[in-house]
Amino acid sequence: MITRVTQQTMHYGVQRSLQTNLARLAELQDKASSQRAITRPSDDPAAAAEAIRIRADLRANEQYGRNISNGEGWLTELDNAMTTSKRALDRVNELTLQGSNSSLPPAARETLALEVQALRGELGAQANASYAGRFLFAGNADTPAALTPELTFVGGGTVERRIGPGETVRVDADGASVFGSGPTSAFALLDRIAADLRAGKDVSVHLAPLQQRIRDVTAEHSTIGTRHARLLSAKDGIADAALALEGRRAAVEDVELASVILDLRMQETAYQGALAVSARVLQPSLLDFLR
Repeated sequence: MITRVTQQTMHYGVQRSLQTNLARLAELQDKASSQRAITRPSDDPAAAAEAIRIRADLRANEQYGRNISNGEGWLTELDNAMTTSKRALDRVNELTLQGSNSSLPPAARETLALEVQALRGELGAQANASYAGRFLFAGNADTPAALTPELTFVGGGTVERRIGPGETVRVDADGASVFGSGPTSAFALLDRIAADLRAGKDVSVHLAPLQQRIRDVTAEHSTIGTRHARLLSAKDGIADAALALEGRRAAVEDVELASVILDLRMQETAYQGALAVSARVLQPSLLDFLR
């Protein structure tokens, strides 16, 4: 059977072909100008879904980075407080050794007591050290001070920072573990040393508990250093993950500009050729002018 092809059929066919070529040309121009392989989800639903997942991972990775930076601030301040506290206790140990000399005159013992009192005040200041408005040794408790007048620490939940999927690092410290609590605290111990120096008593009995407190501070300081090292390791991991995720995102969303430009040139040539062929095939007749 012979299919009858009319002039109108040819017009419709040419119009469809030109519209298809023009749509493809517009798509390539859009990709070249935006440098994006996906400008709308309908372009590639599977790739669009993958791009959404990758961008969610990127945002999570960025949040982990912010958490790590905040955690570094906490641990840096903790390190400073622990270093200062250890230095103060070491100095008190030296003063206590000097005060153990029974031949010291009262004036010399008073001088030693005054310095011990000053170091006690410095130790109290470190116990109330804070970062970003939160006390380092009071957890997440909302309180005017971490150290109470009874020489105990306000109880509160631990402060942690999430540094990865399912991984957290503690960034505060337990004040009671560092300084002790109540009558057995470092503060009460320093008060007794100062009082005994003034009273002319033997202060060598305080050396053993003082040195034990120094060991406790050193142990907690080491724990904080371990946490800080974990944060630094996680920071490197976050940077590597950011590069990998950005590479995945670019592979899904971005276009190879040279390839798109080449396709665009080829499509422009094809479109111009289609226009030329259409003009020769669909020659206007006298009837077209009369219409």
